Amino acid sequence: MDELPNLPGFDDISQARRVAGGTHGTTWLATRSDGSEVVVKAGEHLPDGLFEAEAEGLRAIAATGAIATPEVLEAGPRHLVLTVLRPLPDNDPTYWEEAGRAVASLHAHIGHAHGWHRDNWLGQLRQHNPWCDDGHEFFAQYRLFRYLDERQVQASLEVDVLRGIERICARLDTLVPVMPPVLCHGDLWSGNFLATEHGRPAVIDPAVAYTWAEVDISMMYCEYSPPDVFFDAYHEVHQPEPGWKERLELLHLRELLSVLAHFGQYPELCANTVDRVNDIIANYG
Repeated sequence: MDELPNLPGFDDISQARRVAGGTHGTTWLATRSDGSEVVVKAGEHLPDGLFEAEAEGLRAIAATGAIATPEVLEAGPRHLVLTVLRPLPDNDPTYWEEAGRAVASLHAHIGHAHGWHRDNWLGQLRQHNPWCDDGHEFFAQYRLFRYLDERQVQASLEVDVLRGIERICARLDTLVPVMPPVLCHGDLWSGNFLATEHGRPAVIDPAVAYTWAEVDISMMYCEYSPPDVFFDAYHEVHQPEPGWKERLELLHLRELLSVLAHFGQYPELCANTVDRVNDIIANYG
């Protein structure tokens, strides 16, 4: 989509420029006639319900009071309008310390089961969220097996690696301790952190569900990891299970498979991802 779509209720937009951000269509920073700015995300060929699910996730996180999100101004079938956040401060340990405590506070919200009341999206692929009492079953079926039928995953990984993932799923309860389902952002890597106008931590682009807190933390640790102060502050509030750090690469397998499912048609771009999956299977599968 090259042009900003017509937005009911926002017909006073005087100018807009495309900005980088997310995998959901195109993102603009738009200026209204009064000089205020909004973020507009839009796309014509996206799954039905994607933007509504994203808006719901932002509101669910904001409702906890644990960490800020952009305010949802409007959510439609093909667009989402949000308030503007600021870039996160450069090399600011105080910011990341506060972010660690904020994420821990988010993870203090425990659900009755693993899942969510509806499916949503991680990137442009559906994230399946049926309610499940067993966290190992939920992670195996709906966070790992879910990707094994994706064409780009099958094309990227050798058959013995795919079988290795199945073996990991079969003994997941021996690799990961029993943990409660908590409200997770679902796509929690450092690139999805921004700041409020007062410099407080804020998050964008959620794929929410109640699941293991360590799944969120695995993304923070394994993708462009923030300073150690984030994890220290997080664990001051949310006490770690023994062996948490050793499990993070295993739990990050879900995100690696998602990357291959989205971008596996670009082998040169995904070579490192394939190597990381192969290493996990060599260690666990």
